[in-house]
Amino acid sequence: MHLARFPRLRLAHLPTPLEPMKRLSRELGGPEIWIKRDDCTGLSTGGNKTRKLEFLMAEAEAEGADLVITQGATQSNHARQTAAFAAKLGVDCHILLEDRTGSTDPNYNENGNVFLDHLHGATAEKRGPGLDMNAEMLAVADGFRDGGRKVYTIPGGGSNPTGALGYVNCAFELVHQANDVGLVIDRIVHATGSAGTQAGMIVGLKAINANIPLLGFGVRAPQPKQEENVYNLAVQTAEKLGSPGIVRREDVVANTDYVGEGYGIPTEGTLEAIEMFAQLEGILLDPVYSGKGAAGLIDFIRKGRFKEGEKIVFLHTGGAAALFGYTAAFNYGDRPLAVAAE
Repeated sequence: MHLARFPRLRLAHLPTPLEPMKRLSRELGGPEIWIKRDDCTGLSTGGNKTRKLEFLMAEAEAEGADLVITQGATQSNHARQTAAFAAKLGVDCHILLEDRTGSTDPNYNENGNVFLDHLHGATAEKRGPGLDMNAEMLAVADGFRDGGRKVYTIPGGGSNPTGALGYVNCAFELVHQANDVGLVIDRIVHATGSAGTQAGMIVGLKAINANIPLLGFGVRAPQPKQEENVYNLAVQTAEKLGSPGIVRREDVVANTDYVGEGYGIPTEGTLEAIEMFAQLEGILLDPVYSGKGAAGLIDFIRKGRFKEGEKIVFLHTGGAAALFGYTAAFNYGDRPLAVAAE
């Protein structure tokens, strides 16, 4: 499978590290946990969308676009990385932000990723919940085209067959790293939302016959819908690569038990996972995606669903900038100080 056939702008910091999490593994017992650090891809604190944007923005450049438009939730990591990538290329960026949580917290609505969107020079407009955001985006794009702009649109999460190529490549990269260090991976887990990361990983793993199960912990859609979205995109991505038929429906597994009240609303398990990763490994997760994926990982281990001696790789999809929109969820300002005894 020859990815060099597809246009790509190599701006990500790759390969991202593959590291053992020794303290977290000891704390939880059971499996040996490793982490694939896709929070380290570069461009505005990094994250999984940068891999996708290498292919998407190359396509935009090839089409002569002078304006890129995308959409996402208020604290969208994808929007922030798109704005950063556009700034690096000198292309204008416009973002539609959907209110999926109803939060009135100024930090949520103005800080974190929202602040960085503007800092990178992007313009933005807001939408209420429940709309077809891709349809909204296309309508806005048509308005800009009527004004003479050359517009390239990117779906939410960068999740189409072009964007998913970034995670086909990640699957190749991860298996190569594991081979180099003698790591026999029993399972890969990660947060799954707009489907592009999971779909690309599945295609990449199947293409090289890696025989590594992949589990996505969902952050929004019910399980049947999430798995359907991932499967459909994986099939389209395999076809784009000239390898139709390599993905089977049973290859797509998502668990949505850790969504909680809804997208962008952290659960107690989410907050615990964020604190555990921060305090045991010095690694920052986010409250929307990676935090919920890690909550699923931790709970599976505690329930014995991942066994002692298994080697599990947690694919960190990034997003720590969103933490600054969620400071109220942690209530650190209201906690008493612990003073060590002398």
